[in-house]
Amino acid sequence: MPAHPRALSAHDLYQFRSIQRLAYQCAETIAGELKPGIREKDAAALMKTWLQDHGVNDWFHQPFAWFGARTAFDGFDGLRHLGGFNLAFYPGKTVLEEGMPFILDCAPTRGAYTADIGYSGALGHNPRVERLQDDLMAHRQLILDLVKQRKPLAEVSQAIDALCAKQGTQPRHKAYPFEVLAHRVEKLGDRKQGLSIARFGVRNLYTLTRNALVTGRQQGWSPLWSSHSRSAHPPTPGLWAVEPHLGWRGVGVKFEELLVVTEHDAYWLDEDLPHVRRWQARQGETRQVAA
Repeated sequence: MPAHPRALSAHDLYQFRSIQRLAYQCAETIAGELKPGIREKDAAALMKTWLQDHGVNDWFHQPFAWFGARTAFDGFDGLRHLGGFNLAFYPGKTVLEEGMPFILDCAPTRGAYTADIGYSGALGHNPRVERLQDDLMAHRQLILDLVKQRKPLAEVSQAIDALCAKQGTQPRHKAYPFEVLAHRVEKLGDRKQGLSIARFGVRNLYTLTRNALVTGRQQGWSPLWSSHSRSAHPPTPGLWAVEPHLGWRGVGVKFEELLVVTEHDAYWLDEDLPHVRRWQARQGETRQVAA
């Protein structure tokens, strides 16, 4: 059994929950302001300004926005995105139109605490977005169930791949760097705040790289959770930013939120998030129809 990082305190978890809620509040606010004609880069800039106005002083990564077919990440190559070599990943000049899907993604840091969230929707009605949002509910539950069973993280990711195949969707998180389903989020040290490289915060990158190249390797775990052999180890206690991303017929939908893993259990850090509230409302509608 690999050694594990120090457990987070109740205060730490409160602070992580607070920054995650702030990030989702930002996404919901900016989503409500989206109008036909806005560009991805404009939406991302609005998110950045909103977060800075609410006390954000650093980042895991600055905000991203993707519109239309770009939400499915078709043609994206995660490894080439590292260091900004492939600008397709970054918010661009794609213009939002009525009925288009969108994804807003931000990873703000406030003090020592970071969140990484993904918010999906459409400008108006889009049945494909609705279907994928419904499909994601099963992914959230499956991830939690298998981690609670202490299944190796690679097997959990492979089970998500299999669920995508069963649903007829594509696991588009495989277009992310290193094909990750999730990555570690740590309480940060006192290194200088606010420095970024290619929209990624230096403090967070340093911590993730240190875990990947030193701590995790020495202790037998990887901070990058994927279907590959490097994740063939039991769930490592700590916080994981989990981001299943489904693609179907040129549309992509995701959520991203923090999963708490302990030595013997696991739970989502917060059950009061937009996608969870949506599923609860949908289930309530189903029960009313059945009655």
